[in-house]
Amino acid sequence: MAAALFAWPQRLQLFRALRLAQSLPAINLNVTGAAMVATEAEFDNAKDKVKTLKNDPGNEVKLKMYALFKQATQGPCSSPKPSMLDFVNKAKWEAWNSLGKTSKEEARQKYVDLVQTLDSTEVPQQRKATATEDVKSSFQTLIVTTENNITTIMLNRPAKKNAISFTMYEEIMKALEQAAKDDSALTVFTGKGDHYCSGNDLSNFTDIGPEGMEQKSKNSGGLLKRYISHYIDFPKPLIGVINGPAVGVAVTVLGLFDIVYSTDKATFHTPFSQLGQSPEGCSSYTFPKIMGTAKANEVLLFNKILTAAQACELGLVTEVFPDSTFQKEVWKRLHIYAKLPKNSLALSKQLIRGVEKETLHAVNAQECERLVERWLSEDCMSAIMNFFEKKSKL
Repeated sequence: MAAALFAWPQRLQLFRALRLAQSLPAINLNVTGAAMVATEAEFDNAKDKVKTLKNDPGNEVKLKMYALFKQATQGPCSSPKPSMLDFVNKAKWEAWNSLGKTSKEEARQKYVDLVQTLDSTEVPQQRKATATEDVKSSFQTLIVTTENNITTIMLNRPAKKNAISFTMYEEIMKALEQAAKDDSALTVFTGKGDHYCSGNDLSNFTDIGPEGMEQKSKNSGGLLKRYISHYIDFPKPLIGVINGPAVGVAVTVLGLFDIVYSTDKATFHTPFSQLGQSPEGCSSYTFPKIMGTAKANEVLLFNKILTAAQACELGLVTEVFPDSTFQKEVWKRLHIYAKLPKNSLALSKQLIRGVEKETLHAVNAQECERLVERWLSEDCMSAIMNFFEKKSKL
């Protein structure tokens, strides 16, 4: 193992890395004390994971990993200190010796936690596709993966800021249906690129088709009703990993999610009245319930753009993370959540949602009926035309 971890070409770099590591705060392993002790099987599994890591964790982390491994398997360092000129072995010895009298059990737990942290930073879509992923690879606008008890639905139109086209609406519903039936414990939504989702694709408004505006509006209302129903009825924990700005329906449906984690670079905007429209995604019910009526009015009626911090303060977002550590911190938590008993998670979610599911479906139906009316109204058409004119001048 030592040879695999420390095949570094330049001893001087290692020496400098050790000096840097000694000046930095200790790595936060999020161990809760003696209550958590990794089993031998978990330790062996962590050793195997080290061999499959794709990203080089860096010299400081490699030293820490080496030291924890030695402490967990041999106990406190008792070897003589290597010569000052033996940079590699001296660095490894000092890292191990720095653990002092840390017990084998504690070192084993910290080693497992550190490897899990490294593993969680490797975003699911970058990993080798599993058999389940191959089945789901037919999507045009999504990347859908299932691994480690987590199904990830990634919006995949980065050039369009992940705007939702009619095709994407259908594919998201299909992905939710598959996720509801697969063996995963959690389902995660996120976006590819710098944006989470910019709301409806503009072509949804401009491509009327031969059926005419009235029929197109009714069809769109029916599609939206089905789409929101998939969130209402989804039986497993649904988690939003908001990697950038979110607009429109991408924001309103968050009230139907169980947890929403956000980068501090995200913003949340629902410009309905600006476009002559009205709220959807059950937000006319969930937002006042979450934020209070007055705050919800600012967002839904008066187009207030929320920062991630404001959205968290109002309860729409569960927690906000610095963008530099967002993916690492969130995926570390998700991998921990995914180890919980999946049936217990699903049944508990259904108990919580079941209390108001009938109400949510009624709200969804009413919102979609009102939207069909708005889409056919003169002021909505004028607002959308004004919007397109402004866009064309940019």
